Amino acid sequence: MGKIVTVFNQKGGVGKTTTCVNLAAALGHKGKKTLLIDVDPQGNSTSGVGINKSEVEYSTYDMLLGEATAREILIETEFKNLSLLPASLDLAGAELELAQAEGRNRILKKAIATLVMEYDYIIIDCPPSLGILSINALVAADTLIVPLQCEYYALEGLSQLVNTVRSVKREYNNNLELEGILFTMYDSRLKLTQQVVDEVNKYFPNKAYKTMIPRSVKIAEAPSYGEPVIYYEKYSKASFAYKKFTDEFLKKQ
Repeated sequence: MGKIVTVFNQKGGVGKTTTCVNLAAALGHKGKKTLLIDVDPQGNSTSGVGINKSEVEYSTYDMLLGEATAREILIETEFKNLSLLPASLDLAGAELELAQAEGRNRILKKAIATLVMEYDYIIIDCPPSLGILSINALVAADTLIVPLQCEYYALEGLSQLVNTVRSVKREYNNNLELEGILFTMYDSRLKLTQQVVDEVNKYFPNKAYKTMIPRSVKIAEAPSYGEPVIYYEKYSKASFAYKKFTDEFLKKQ
């Protein structure tokens, strides 16, 4: 059975989607059959692997509303061992439409149940907010990866996030565990960066990955070409960092 990992942070702009896309692509590149699920209405994971979300006929929106099955919306990307359940612009309305649905927090888990046996890893990208879509992603997951920007406000957000995860674990998914915390936009020249790293290691011992993702122009450029950075500029520092992070992720399994 494939391991389901949700990448989530309530704070936006922390490298959540970048981490989803590059972890999924790197796992596929290493021979792991991987499924990337995009339930973020922005659809950046979808476009990040070269799929035009405006041209997607059926998406996770249709899947969550029961109008299409997971298998019917499945797309094989051009990248090795990487499949996608794409998002579309319609997904923005899903929060309201699912609000009154019976068992609304477990819809995603049920929808992908038939695919779980076919993949080694399933990576879920969700919105940077705690709505029905994000709760669905957390309920469906075995573990959680938290991308964390090395800045003061990120620490405040982390404590809120931990409380959120505890609530979801208590009420909906007793098996949910914190896989790890990934430092993103890392700049070793800044004193604050090291302070944030030290604080996280103090309160979450053995949960922070040793690999840190640096600030990079290549990371910013890659999505506009519809490629993960590990394919777009495979010899860049960012590419090496995500490959190293993936190795560290796999070693912990």
